Amino acid sequence: MTFKGRTVIAFVLLGMFASSIMTLTIVNPSIFAAVGKGAAGAEVKSGLTQKDYNKIATTYGLIENKFLTEVDREKVVNGAINGMLSTLDDPFTVYMDQKEAQQFDENISSSFQGIGAEVTSEDGRIMIVAPIKGSPAEKAGLHANDVILSVNGESLEGQTLNQAIMKIRGPKGTQAKIEIARSGSPEPIQIIVVRDDIDVETVYGEMLEGQIGKIEIRQFASNTAKRFQEELKLLEDKGMKGLIIDVRNDPGGLLSAVVEIVEPFVPKDKAIVQIENRKGEKEVTPSKGSGKPYPVSVLINKGSASASEILAGALHDSVGSKLIGENTFGKGTVQVTFEEEMGDGSNIKMTVYKWLTPNGTWIHKKGIAPDLAVEQPAFFKAAPLSKKETLKPDTNSEDVKNLQIMLQGLALNPDRTDGYFSQQTATAVKAFQRLNDLPVTGEVDTETANKLEKAVLAAIREPKNDLQLKAAQQYMQQTVNP
Repeated sequence: MTFKGRTVIAFVLLGMFASSIMTLTIVNPSIFAAVGKGAAGAEVKSGLTQKDYNKIATTYGLIENKFLTEVDREKVVNGAINGMLSTLDDPFTVYMDQKEAQQFDENISSSFQGIGAEVTSEDGRIMIVAPIKGSPAEKAGLHANDVILSVNGESLEGQTLNQAIMKIRGPKGTQAKIEIARSGSPEPIQIIVVRDDIDVETVYGEMLEGQIGKIEIRQFASNTAKRFQEELKLLEDKGMKGLIIDVRNDPGGLLSAVVEIVEPFVPKDKAIVQIENRKGEKEVTPSKGSGKPYPVSVLINKGSASASEILAGALHDSVGSKLIGENTFGKGTVQVTFEEEMGDGSNIKMTVYKWLTPNGTWIHKKGIAPDLAVEQPAFFKAAPLSKKETLKPDTNSEDVKNLQIMLQGLALNPDRTDGYFSQQTATAVKAFQRLNDLPVTGEVDTETANKLEKAVLAAIREPKNDLQLKAAQQYMQQTVNP
């Protein structure tokens, strides 16, 4: 969460801006009265002794007067701030200079350009939380939990989150050559992403078979609650019998949006979320809603984080909604931004609180487990092909293994998925090439690889292949028609 005097559960959105941070903003500042002072605007005492001040001032004086070359004063001061924050060993506590702070503010509600993925820093590694649906990152094949090793040949090792983002961001039309480490792949994978305008539409609604409504929330932005209510009313007016809320690969956002979306479903006085401070003091955000007459289920996966987890937890604990899919990401801390205190337009975003589900569960680094666990088909998680060389029969590699998984997902039936390029694999490749007006060679060059990856992405978007959605539909049909 970020609080300007904004409180946020934050992830960084890889857009054009250095600190385009998804925020989960507390809409009721009185929450913090019960959990102690510390929101923006409160007096901050340093606790430093005169000896401490002298030590810091002496260090700066030595650098300014004795170092071999002249130094940039602002760079040294900012480095000192970053150094102090780095000792906290918390990836969500960061310093933003004036430019980054301004970009942070703009991106709470603005559109942006970039690759369209949310990232975090974990154990010193830059990791993808989720690619935004329809973004260049998703189209290129980036997945949740991919670790970004380098960008355009520049290593991200030892980089802060903001420094890494400065390397990844960029204007529309430019390329980011990203090297990633992915679980299950023994070698790093190189993926080229062409930056673009990122769609800021966050809510999509539709009526499924059997009068089951589905609303997908891609992130919780400033207009998301309003759009959700519009889509919900359209579905209710059409006689909806049950609702599926889809927050898969939704990295989070404004807490105000979560509360507005969840509240009508949660009966009056039941909890939506709890906030806990360093002393263990808790404050509950109660609902003012009255509940809905139809059942609700929630689709979740490893890319569901932050505000998405608050929504899932609230509906599960206080409404009894079933959670379907995969374990969520696990982001259970709350940050506060301190801008007025810095006095120069910069700010510090610092972890200050935990958030808990209505039942008091802290999901940090554990996530929320689904009631009904459903894995997607293997081809949903196949790595893009490296395209370093043409794949040919009688070779054996991780690329061939991913090729076979893709072919299997497209119902082209290779005889194996162990990475050995068999004759049956070549036959399947030829079948794909015929279907796509490619030279029928049975070998996978760059052109065939690119078309294959596009076909797989299209197949992933086909509802008939979405096993999690199918499971949710089946459960809802059984619930509304027992």
